[in-house]
Amino acid sequence: MQKSSDELDEKSIVKPKTLSRDEVITKLEEIIQTIVEDISQNKPPSLKYNCRNSWKNTRFNSAVGIEMIDDVNQTEHRFSSMASIGKFAATLRVMAFCYKLLQQDTYATKRDIYYSDVPFFGNQNVVDSIIDNIACMLKVPRHCLHVLAASKAIDRLDIHSDAKFVLVVEKEASFQRLMDDNVLHRLHPCIVITVSTSTASSLERIPNKTKGKGFPDVNTRMMIRRLWYTLQIPILALVDADPHGIEILSVYKFGSKALSFDAQSLTVPVLKWLGVLPSDIIRLSIPRDQLIPLTERDRYKARELLDRPYIQSHEVWKKEIETMLSQGFKAEIQALSSISFNFLSETYLPVKIKHGRWI
Repeated sequence: MQKSSDELDEKSIVKPKTLSRDEVITKLEEIIQTIVEDISQNKPPSLKYNCRNSWKNTRFNSAVGIEMIDDVNQTEHRFSSMASIGKFAATLRVMAFCYKLLQQDTYATKRDIYYSDVPFFGNQNVVDSIIDNIACMLKVPRHCLHVLAASKAIDRLDIHSDAKFVLVVEKEASFQRLMDDNVLHRLHPCIVITVSTSTASSLERIPNKTKGKGFPDVNTRMMIRRLWYTLQIPILALVDADPHGIEILSVYKFGSKALSFDAQSLTVPVLKWLGVLPSDIIRLSIPRDQLIPLTERDRYKARELLDRPYIQSHEVWKKEIETMLSQGFKAEIQALSSISFNFLSETYLPVKIKHGRWI
């Protein structure tokens, strides 16, 4: 990943532009026309776009997150290559599906596309990746293709809330425990979101209890971004004190290389790490039997995170990762229950939020 630099021409940064339906149709037609022209000239056609798997294609902008640099490394799917002809064909198939949606001015989910021909695509992940590739190729947000991650509701959300902050919780178990402890009343008014269960399919007004799913998915990231952008309230995150939890924080705050071409609609640069901090393990004297030794994979991930420019530019985050490595242990959110059964909801969160003890 390249660091932000005054020498880097802003024109080289990919900034997706929301286009009209007719403009996207035209872009798709131009790609197909090029393929037809290549075939008519006995040239093997191909599809090209900025590589979404290389840190060399990115830079870190503290105001936005991880941004894509145009025309550094490119991915090419060639009709003449046995290694890429399958991806070439699948991409054309999805492009045709999108073209039909645009012509008819209708919407579909990624799941709809997958089920249009399960034997051909073979795997939902294939469709998911191709949708992002096409959006990257056209340099437009994915919704311009009329393809949605789950429901149109999130893209059309009309948000109204008196919440003073949003709390993003890493795990469903911790989220449910907070709900059982009536945390919405204790921390009222707030919005609590988890990333480990299915997103609500239809929301006209954001309730103070919503759910996301798994590792930060696009819908959840878009929702949290929309909440911050619309409500202009703090976004706080509660994750395990381990490399995976920090990776989740990084995706929300800084973005990812795979979707760096659309960083401006997905990242929340103001997100704060509320807990569980590795330093909390020491400060709260969490019993050793509640801690988990770091694996070699954990250490590798932690060192990898330390090398990333966005961690290097956040000294307090860097110190927390170094603290975790020096301790040699990680801790789950549930470890706080070893102090007292309701410690998380009655003491830890209220005190930290009241006194601004986040980083």
